[in-house]
Amino acid sequence: MSVVPVLSARLISAAEAAFGLPTVDPELRAATKPEFGHFQTNLALRLAKTLGRPPRELAAALVQHLQVDDLCAPPTIAGPGFVNLTLLPSALATAVNALPGPRPGNGLRVVVDYSQPNVAKQMHVGHLRSTVIGDALCNVLRYAGYEVIRQNHVGDWGTQFGMMVEQLLDEGTKAGNLDLEEMQQLYQRARRHFDGDAGFAGQARRRVVLLQSGDPVTVDIWRQLVEVSLTEFDRVYGLLGSPLTRADVVGESAYNDALPGVVAELGDAGLLTESGGAQCAFLPGFVGRDGSPLPVIVRKSDGGFGYSATDLAAVRHRVDDLHADRIVYVVDHRQSLHFQQIFALARAANWLPEAVPAEHVAFGTVLAPDGKPFRTRDGGTVYLVSLLDEAIARAGALLADRDGIDRDAVARAVGIGAIKYADLSNDRSNDYVFDLGRMVAMTGNTGPYLQYAHARLTRLLAKAGEFDGEVTVLTEPAEQRLALLLTGFGDAVDQVAATLQPHRLCTYLYDLATALSAFYETCPVLTSAGEVRTSRLALCTATRKVLHEGLTLLGIQAPDAM
Repeated sequence: MSVVPVLSARLISAAEAAFGLPTVDPELRAATKPEFGHFQTNLALRLAKTLGRPPRELAAALVQHLQVDDLCAPPTIAGPGFVNLTLLPSALATAVNALPGPRPGNGLRVVVDYSQPNVAKQMHVGHLRSTVIGDALCNVLRYAGYEVIRQNHVGDWGTQFGMMVEQLLDEGTKAGNLDLEEMQQLYQRARRHFDGDAGFAGQARRRVVLLQSGDPVTVDIWRQLVEVSLTEFDRVYGLLGSPLTRADVVGESAYNDALPGVVAELGDAGLLTESGGAQCAFLPGFVGRDGSPLPVIVRKSDGGFGYSATDLAAVRHRVDDLHADRIVYVVDHRQSLHFQQIFALARAANWLPEAVPAEHVAFGTVLAPDGKPFRTRDGGTVYLVSLLDEAIARAGALLADRDGIDRDAVARAVGIGAIKYADLSNDRSNDYVFDLGRMVAMTGNTGPYLQYAHARLTRLLAKAGEFDGEVTVLTEPAEQRLALLLTGFGDAVDQVAATLQPHRLCTYLYDLATALSAFYETCPVLTSAGEVRTSRLALCTATRKVLHEGLTLLGIQAPDAM
């Protein structure tokens, strides 16, 4: 049971009874100091100006009408008018024994667009952020009751494929014989050829037209290029532990046939203006630094379609065909303006109803320890698979002296978990430094620290053997602190589902693991006796369950032994 919603509802009722006010959010928060109890509300302070009465007087009236005798010790008033609430040990115990699981379905469908690698290019560190954040959000939203549809908007269309197909034909190379690294080198050769040979550039552009018009030879080679890429993507997703599959892939090519209709309908609605031969939408409120209007280029001057047209078609598909009630895009912060414009234009065209939230989950850049963008020593792009392999190797070295475990499996769980947690524990909107040594540390706010807390509980409970009982005794402060945190798991998950900020769940789990460590120091478990022993074992069982569920929601494995 989550006590925060219950206490909040009681405070709302008390405010209505005391002041005749409609629903007012009490903004219940964890107390800032132990002497203030467990929770605080500043409702009286916020109402003082509105009602023109002293805040302590309002706090007293609020307490007088507050019915929480079954849950709390008598409320107290502190400072200028804060109302402090301290849960009864019996209420805490009841809440821990009734911890909720996944929410029942809320009848809403959310479409989450994330990962988005490009065909013929290896996944890099930027795809790490999108994939890890996207997976965690999908897990949390499903736990919160949504039906979740994953969409992997793979870049598999456009001018680069005309260049690559023409280069293959020019060289006499078979596309199916290439691996992804060789394909990326092919692209680089084609790019140089395209930039340095006007004749080849013309042939490549004509090849794009052939691809778009369905020429059998061109389409067959293109399909081989896509297949090689998707096979490698599957391997990386498997290593990363991502549930993304081929069924989730809806590439840019899937929207090709819809693009002429997108342009035609926008034109018919009077939303397009010709500018320099291109069809553009100029939306109110979007201007550059010099005050000039910023266009959304829907069709280019050469007749081709920009990626804005593809994204508009994708929005329509998600609303009309997938029946989305909420749309989420996990894409780096550099695309913020683009998505603001796409959402605004889709709403202006009545393709995106106001009732359907469309949210851009922006994230920052991964930096090297020197604070610069993360690059290889020669300035190249850091491939994702090399990072994952290195993390597993680092974790394996740390576990080299551990006996009684499957070192390879645990090293993979710890190494991959370390990278994921380091990414997710930072506010996604901020840049963060990729420091593998710190990430795999067993101490501090790291994934391995949480995984070890889970493994330590598993070992303790295995030593305890079978027991039957619930949490009934919470006399020690460390017990109460741990129990109180356990009751907040559901609230932490709900916050992430609402704000799409996974670091909130990471912070919660770290606080829980820290409280568990303090509990170990002052509350013996196996050497205690009777009802105290049973209650503490039940408290450990609940903590293990929450740590396991929390890590799983983040996409991180929770090994039973480390």
